[in-house]
Amino acid sequence: MGGVQNAWVGADIRALRKGRGLTLEALAEDMGKSVGFLSQVERGISTPSVSDLRLIANLFDIPLSFFLTPHTAEASEAGIIQRASDRRMIGDEGDLVEELLSPDLSGQFEMLRSTFAPHSSSNGIVRRPTEESGYILKGSFDLTINGDRHHLKVGDSFRFKEAEMQWSNPNDEECVIIWVIAPPVY
Repeated sequence: MGGVQNAWVGADIRALRKGRGLTLEALAEDMGKSVGFLSQVERGISTPSVSDLRLIANLFDIPLSFFLTPHTAEASEAGIIQRASDRRMIGDEGDLVEELLSPDLSGQFEMLRSTFAPHSSSNGIVRRPTEESGYILKGSFDLTINGDRHHLKVGDSFRFKEAEMQWSNPNDEECVIIWVIAPPVY
């Protein structure tokens, strides 16, 4: 298969890798590729194949389309403006649909629009080496942080750092949250 030549693909791979706390060596080993190849991909020197991108997407549990969705921003907007029509889906697991609101993953944080289906939950504790914040746009939401349960509704916001977290939407309507994560993990 042919490769995908876009400067932002390598930057996104680097951001995903760093956000998950992986070294070049660890990701290259997981991919069955050389460190040199992966380094060149991240720097935009080498072109990853679609099968390489599929493997990376699977390793990071994101859809392949994340890498294949073109960035169509005007040159003056690249890395600055994210148009609604160009948003990339990070995940669509049925219970949780996430769209990347940030122009890319190269910054100090990522901003997501997270939509939680009715009667959905995280199915266990989530712990990430991140600082996270959110604002409830629609619906209501239960967020447990380090064992303390909080019921949040439209207009409420939250912030926590490197905490054990669980979420649930026990309601009959979806919940929409603008979620900010630093450093980027998707």
